[in-house]
Amino acid sequence: MQRFVNNPDFIVDDMLAGFVKVHREVSLSSKNDRVVKLNKLSATNKVGLVTGGGSGHEPAFLGYLGDHLLDAVAIGEVFASPPAQAFYDAMVEADNGNGVACLFGNYAGDNMNVKMAVQMAKEAGITVKYVTANDDVASASQETKEKRHGIAGGFFMWKIGGARAALGGTLDEVIRSAQKAVDHTRSICVGLAPCTIPAVGKANFQISPGTMEFGVGHHGEAGMKVEKLGTADKIAEEMTASLLDDFEFSAKQELAVMVSGLGSTPLMELYVLYSKVEQMLRSSGHDIFRVYIGDYVTSLDMNGASLTIMSVDEELKELLNYPASPVGIKSY
Repeated sequence: MQRFVNNPDFIVDDMLAGFVKVHREVSLSSKNDRVVKLNKLSATNKVGLVTGGGSGHEPAFLGYLGDHLLDAVAIGEVFASPPAQAFYDAMVEADNGNGVACLFGNYAGDNMNVKMAVQMAKEAGITVKYVTANDDVASASQETKEKRHGIAGGFFMWKIGGARAALGGTLDEVIRSAQKAVDHTRSICVGLAPCTIPAVGKANFQISPGTMEFGVGHHGEAGMKVEKLGTADKIAEEMTASLLDDFEFSAKQELAVMVSGLGSTPLMELYVLYSKVEQMLRSSGHDIFRVYIGDYVTSLDMNGASLTIMSVDEELKELLNYPASPVGIKSY
């Protein structure tokens, strides 16, 4: 393993030390050094927003701290849920007295720890409600979609929830808007080469040369099938078709589209994929409202890409367009 690492067992701590030095608008919580928070909340009377998850998906999760986005984030070890205490301490940091919305991905460890943290918050007099992203169509069938994992679609949940909170929405209104974003979002991943967890020092799963894993999970969970590696157009066609089939649209839609790299995929290739995605969506009669291309939710150094589509109405378009300043994604 050739990586920029000191002690692999402390790579998350080393990352956080660098992160708060670069982004001076955030800091480690004095309550918990695995919680990163905004130094100054954008409004003193708004609903607090928190999330959390395992490291290795940067810029998710801590990169989405920022004005009109997340207020505090619980940080786990690589691909591991933060403990309940970290989620609770993040909730305390984000609370302004108007409740806290916890918006996180649907994984067993996160579900368990968030529910424990919500109970801890209740005992402390803090009202917390939560929404779980479950956009990964490969992780469970449409009939059992409540079991699906949350992957890159969490971006839209955070963006929509953050905008609703910034506009003065109540806790129930923030939860409703975030849930609406989740309900309107689908994602699929394709892996071309595995990732390496620093503390392990070798790939945590295998993809044979000349093949690809369709529907691979963000932690290397087995996909729907292993196929011969095709052209970019063929891969994009298959990814787009899988999402359109799951949506089962009965009429023309306006769509927000994201193509995210998984860690080591060149930006060049993401644009190649998007070109075919856009062609397929338009040929199916749909319009493109907004497009996001880049590394939005990654998986260490995995070579691959995720495609995420959210169908948007007037409410979601307004919230998606509302200005926000994620600390981990800078614009110039």
